[in-house]
Amino acid sequence: GRCDACRREADQRRGGARQRGYGRGHEAFRRAVLDRDPQCTLCRAAPSVHADHHPLSRRELVDAGLNPDAPARGRGLCTSCHSRETATNQPGGWHA
Repeated sequence: GRCDACRREADQRRGGARQRGYGRGHEAFRRAVLDRDPQCTLCRAAPSVHADHHPLSRRELVDAGLNPDAPARGRGLCTSCHSRETATNQPGGWHA
């Protein structure tokens, strides 16, 4: 884990949900992905509770001019798998 100061700094770099582009369209994306993928698409052992953008991140989709709220660009993940993926792949994640 990180110390509190490092965690706060990473959170500030990451920005809030609105700053990262999560708005009303994201809720529809989330519902559609979780309805389609009720079980985690990675471990297949736990229920999906997170709609994860994959294989491109939300930021990469926006930069490419693609709709980040299209359910085809997401996958359902359980909390454990989502945390692991975020820690490994996202800027400002635990690996930074």
